[in-house]
Amino acid sequence: MNHCSRRQLLLGLAGGATLLAATGKAAESSIGPKLLLLGTQGGPNFNATRGETASAVLLDGRIFMVDCGYGALGALVRANLNYRDVDHVFLTHLHDDHAADLVALLGHQWTGGRVTPTTVHGPAGTRRLVDAAIRYNQVNEEIRLVDEARSVRVASMFRSHEVPATNQPTQVLRAGDLTVRAVQNTHYPAATLRRVSHRSLALRFDARGRSVVFSGDTAYSPALVELARGADMLVCEAMHVAATRRGFDERVAAGAYADNPEGIWQHIVDTHTPLDVAGRMAREAGVGTLVLNHIIPGGWNPELDDEFYRREVAREFAGRIIVGRDGMLIEDLK
Repeated sequence: MNHCSRRQLLLGLAGGATLLAATGKAAESSIGPKLLLLGTQGGPNFNATRGETASAVLLDGRIFMVDCGYGALGALVRANLNYRDVDHVFLTHLHDDHAADLVALLGHQWTGGRVTPTTVHGPAGTRRLVDAAIRYNQVNEEIRLVDEARSVRVASMFRSHEVPATNQPTQVLRAGDLTVRAVQNTHYPAATLRRVSHRSLALRFDARGRSVVFSGDTAYSPALVELARGADMLVCEAMHVAATRRGFDERVAAGAYADNPEGIWQHIVDTHTPLDVAGRMAREAGVGTLVLNHIIPGGWNPELDDEFYRREVAREFAGRIIVGRDGMLIEDLK
């Protein structure tokens, strides 16, 4: 069971969410999609209470992963899901806290005997990331091809799909009843976009009359608001700025961020979503439920309870608010 108080658990249950026990039922067939939060910490700051960002949309026994930060593979196992069943991974952007476990996931799928390709969808740079994962795993492959007489090659197992980053929705995938669309969000400022080809995405999943939108890391984003228009659920990153600054300063004093701490802080405060802005975007989009994810400070300060985060958001958004926790399963997106 995750490290959370009885009060926090009851608040989550009241919001229609449960912390997933190892029942093996998470990916069973159901009428509509479910949402599983695998890692809910904001930033490259995994800790004892929250893993780095990763989620999954579960539909008819299939697992569609959204981001794959450090700890995602273990979180799948703790949810009693088979990591070999992940057919698609969607990366909102390519920062390490959203992709650190991708190499481990893909490699263990191959070693575990998966024989059909896994597709990684993401912005520009995704092909390079997947190619690097292939090269990393080829050392393991060289040994096992001989030692275990395998015939399936790593390079045939990992596929990449680079998604155009635009302000209008782009279809990423259509698989049965599921449609996935993407827009560019505002995680990268204009000055950065002029110097690199990398982009950052928000994603919308629609299936059987239900819809869930993932903000990705972003500042206020009109394109995200439009993508989320009328959705059942918005999974949005959330940062309490003052508490994050306190935690940041404590980490700097302990020797972290030695390479330009103020530049790193400026990135944090300029390109992420304060709690009130998360509420504002949910209200403007007209969503039914707002799920707080990629929470900052999160595990930096585990003393802050769910109500601390919920209170700030509720000033802007009157709908259902769920403060995400690792292992939380939301079975009803309405």
